[in-house]
Amino acid sequence: MQTVRHSEQTLKTALISKNPALVSQYEKLDAGERRLMNQAFQPNSDLFGPITVHSRSDWITSHPEDPQDFEQFFSDPYRKTPSPEKRSIYIQCIGSLGNTRAISEEYIKWLQGYCEAFFYGLTVKLLAPVPVSATRCSFRVNDSTQNLQIHAGHILKFLKKKKPGDAFCIVGVTMIDLYPRDSWNFVFGQASLTDGVGIFSFARYGSDFYSSRYEGRVKKPQKVSSSDYSVFDNYYIPEVTSVLLLRSCKTLTHEIGHIFGLRHCQWLACLMQGSNHLEEADRRPLNLCPICLRKLQCAIGFNIVERYKALVRWIDGASADTPRVTPKHSREDDVNLPKPVEAFKEWKEWIIKCLAVLRKEEPSNRSN
Repeated sequence: MQTVRHSEQTLKTALISKNPALVSQYEKLDAGERRLMNQAFQPNSDLFGPITVHSRSDWITSHPEDPQDFEQFFSDPYRKTPSPEKRSIYIQCIGSLGNTRAISEEYIKWLQGYCEAFFYGLTVKLLAPVPVSATRCSFRVNDSTQNLQIHAGHILKFLKKKKPGDAFCIVGVTMIDLYPRDSWNFVFGQASLTDGVGIFSFARYGSDFYSSRYEGRVKKPQKVSSSDYSVFDNYYIPEVTSVLLLRSCKTLTHEIGHIFGLRHCQWLACLMQGSNHLEEADRRPLNLCPICLRKLQCAIGFNIVERYKALVRWIDGASADTPRVTPKHSREDDVNLPKPVEAFKEWKEWIIKCLAVLRKEEPSNRSN
């Protein structure tokens, strides 16, 4: 294992900049917010640590990229920023996310609530779920894994046409595997930053996808008709678990972060790190490092304390402050399913430590 360490001065410049205008902007932040963000260049910080590289296949070694500091983010002429007229994130479910309608509806609402807290200050709205057939996308059976896949690029075109007028972005989510072109094996997701659209699959986040027991393989491999969408009737959906929900939230917020103009982080351990494989994605934290946090705060304008409090409320089961728009259809025998948040408990502990720094107090309500 290797550790990617930057000097204190390098991290300080990446966060604050040497541009007098941006330094002044930073100095106008709340004292508690500066105290938390300054942890970026504190060598002994227990909140923000360096990036660790575990193999040559990890993203940072196999995909060399120029790092993006705050000044580069702020000065990027192509990045998109929410406006007073476009402050909504729309989520479009493609197919079902659960084995029953009730589970699917709850799952998408959990994702909605998480995004409302993470992108605090924006409204997150749900569009009514659509079947794969509504997208008219191409699909195939993967030659290697023998599971159904839908064409990510075609889904993006569908989403672009559906994007509401008040949308900052629209993102599709699905439990069906994706492929971007015939020569590729699969892709976790794909986005168009220019159009403000993205599509992300959680199919490979189920605990059994890579096991010999995986039930999503097409039983009798055959050439499927490009117009016969009945092959998606009763397609396999993994069991909803706390780990699946955590991985889904992590992917969704990482990819929407790209739509805001945040590039892959190369400064500290951070949600915005790239990942080449599931093991690396699991090592990536749920939180943004201070440099990426400042970028997102600059784009949205949230209060960091209120954002962290909203995330804790989501973990504890309460709703975020912003109003929700739920699908028009509902199930008469719908039940209030418990949100599986066991995998988020460690992150809640971390948020409470951050709130203590922001408020300059000792944390007193840690979870066991």
